[in-house]
Amino acid sequence: MELIQEAKVNGARLHMACETAGLSLRSYRRWYQQGEIQCDRRSTAERPEPSNKLSKDERQAILKVCNEPAYASLPPSQLVPILLDSGVYLGSESSYYRILKESNQLQHRGRSLEPKRTARPTSYTASASNQVWSWDITYLASTVKGLFYYLYLFEDIYSRKIVGYEVYESECGERAAELIQRSMLREQCFNHPLVLHSDNGAPMKAQTMKAKLEELGVQSSYSRPRVSNDNPYSEALFRTLKYRPEWPSSGFRTIEGARDWVQLFVEWYNEKHRHSKLNFVTPSQRHEGLDG
Repeated sequence: MELIQEAKVNGARLHMACETAGLSLRSYRRWYQQGEIQCDRRSTAERPEPSNKLSKDERQAILKVCNEPAYASLPPSQLVPILLDSGVYLGSESSYYRILKESNQLQHRGRSLEPKRTARPTSYTASASNQVWSWDITYLASTVKGLFYYLYLFEDIYSRKIVGYEVYESECGERAAELIQRSMLREQCFNHPLVLHSDNGAPMKAQTMKAKLEELGVQSSYSRPRVSNDNPYSEALFRTLKYRPEWPSSGFRTIEGARDWVQLFVEWYNEKHRHSKLNFVTPSQRHEGLDG
């Protein structure tokens, strides 16, 4: 712009000076208004860096914490609140996502497959804890081929808290009946109407289990025939369990080892896991009404 102005003062025609400088006459008039040069609005123009831009060291600190073994399986939406609770703030959640994307590390984190959206069953809802529970049984492989242990697990669908669990050597309606009674005793919900949802497996519809539910005043709810995703809460919980970084992929040596591992998982899940469906509070916090 200064060269064009100097050429104009020395008698050069304006459009010729602009052409020589590689600038159109229209651009010159747009940039030079009221006797002053306006700011460069081109997208390629060099601009001063914002004062709050993260430095190279700060960006490296974020990448380092994201790749620590304790946090490598967590998305920024869970990692940032955990660090804040520890008094550590390295950047905003959006900064974490941006830096991970620029470093080609924004792929799904952890060993699990990317989650797929599944619709909730519309046959039951819960507005508070101990209104609706979901339960199911899953296999826990042992180190012996063909030998499995069985995890019985009850979950409150409002708080997502695990309210009852046990590992047995077989599937059995009698043991399920004993576990539901112990779980209700622990939760002190005998005098409250409770719905128990499950799939259509044999232990779920065993006469012993049905009789126990009737005795306890619990209403049964079952998945629709041939509909595999009518019990999404238990399925999602088992998925979380089996894709934990410390999951023993080679199997459990003993049933005692399986029980110890499940106990540690339940403690982590209920007390430390910040659930994405609970606005990143723990299931225990939601269950006890401490999330408000």
